[in-house]
Amino acid sequence: MDDSEKRRMPDSLYLEVSTENKEHVLPLHSSITLFLLSYCESTSFRVILLSAKSGDQWTWVSKWTRLCEIDIPSAVEEHLSNPTEQALCIPPAVLHLEKRLDEPVKVHNDDKLRRRKLQQQAISSSPSTLKEERSNPALKPCGVELSAALAKLTTDEVPDAATKRPPDIRRVKTTQLPKLERHFAEGLYFTLTDVVLLPCIHQYLSSLQKHAPHALSRLPLLVRWYCHVQDVPGVRKAAETCGMTLFTPQPSESVLLTPEISTLGELELESTQPEKVPFVGGPRPTLTKLKESGVEAVYSPHPCPSWTVPWEDFPTAVNPTTGEMSDTRAIRKCQQINNLVAMVTELVHPGNTVVDFCSGGGHVGIVLASMLPQCQVILVENKEESLVRARERSVTLNLTNISFIQTNLDYYIGAFHIGVALHACGVATDMVLQRCVQAGAAFVISPCCYGFIQNTQKFTFPRSQLFSKILDYKEHMILCRFADQTAVQLPEERRVIGKTCMGLVDLDRCWPAESRGYTVKVMTMEPESCSPKNNMLVGQPSQKHTISG
Repeated sequence: MDDSEKRRMPDSLYLEVSTENKEHVLPLHSSITLFLLSYCESTSFRVILLSAKSGDQWTWVSKWTRLCEIDIPSAVEEHLSNPTEQALCIPPAVLHLEKRLDEPVKVHNDDKLRRRKLQQQAISSSPSTLKEERSNPALKPCGVELSAALAKLTTDEVPDAATKRPPDIRRVKTTQLPKLERHFAEGLYFTLTDVVLLPCIHQYLSSLQKHAPHALSRLPLLVRWYCHVQDVPGVRKAAETCGMTLFTPQPSESVLLTPEISTLGELELESTQPEKVPFVGGPRPTLTKLKESGVEAVYSPHPCPSWTVPWEDFPTAVNPTTGEMSDTRAIRKCQQINNLVAMVTELVHPGNTVVDFCSGGGHVGIVLASMLPQCQVILVENKEESLVRARERSVTLNLTNISFIQTNLDYYIGAFHIGVALHACGVATDMVLQRCVQAGAAFVISPCCYGFIQNTQKFTFPRSQLFSKILDYKEHMILCRFADQTAVQLPEERRVIGKTCMGLVDLDRCWPAESRGYTVKVMTMEPESCSPKNNMLVGQPSQKHTISG
């Protein structure tokens, strides 16, 4: 390799090969790469892992990505360099992961799984079932969470013992249902994050087991995660191929925890966490502050409130009512699609490329492809099973102007003319909006999950200069918190305040686009009852900012 080739190679965190018990231990990021290749049964692919040598260069990535790809490998590297240190301190990055594993599982529409878990608990606690399980432990069913996770890996439907729950299960209030346990790093499902973390955590736990087994008792959730990952089909085989001998960690109680283990690491962890200031009071002081500065929510009239997709002119597979959702929800989904498609038809020209970001099962994208045969429609989604369903529907419909890309939305770098997103959750709305502005494309976006909006490595709030001069981050978070309070079961006064907060949050989002030459309108979808989150942002660039084509 000549000097020019060396200079072109990106920096990466590669640790020195070490030898333990006459066996070579690979560098951590090399182990991650090999495990990825082995688990995916691939011979080669490009793997880009963040460098620890230039932290400022990667401030655009999420804190979670940084933790998994920089902080934890670096912490494990430091530990492995001196694993027998007497004043052993669990690294803050590892404690951060332990804390993350204790967070509640967030799954869309988890009511069904939680009721299934309640039913399984009731069956398992019956005397006859307990007797059978004692006589034959193999009969003990795996948990609802693990069943759902394993079914997800094969894009199969989660197995269900009965299509209709017993009346006593159906009557239980949602607040009284059992919580779902976090089995994997991202929550309920096994993801690439678990694959990336396993080699590092394996080496760390192996070292603790040998040199400080008493420290394992400080990481019960990490140990449980490590054992759960081993149950995933293909993981043990991939580990053996890479020379990793997975095991079951056994904490030792023979040695008392040192003060350093129990306190120092946690103190470091607390010092690395951003200060969390509790919300105090309601939104009225913030709303008053904005109003006194001349800022109020402004909604533009809907240009075509009665327009609908000609559903009867298309095959039934185009209509979301043919899917798995309930009839009531499917009707509302059709109404939401009517609004987005109506705006796209106002903006589109023959030959345009339309990207459906966060496309899910393709409800919006498939309708657009059916209505705009002279345009190319691209579905961008990071969940494989959703794209599989969308592709199956498009094949049934013989659509030739639709394509599918499985990736995070901010990784899509292709040119396009219109970006669409139906109920982009939290900061995803800001990511879609920014991607459209960068591409000089028009956008039609329906935001959702305002309560999930928060500062990230890439986005800070408020977004606009004017809002930043009036509100600080905490005050903006109050707007976001109350913007989520628009559910139909809430009192009307609360819903009105929530709608006002939604309008202000979206106004703050739109002003940066207007400073880039866009004409942006915030409007309400019709009918308003189609969704509690019924705002729609429609933006069109000036002629000089549009992309060619």
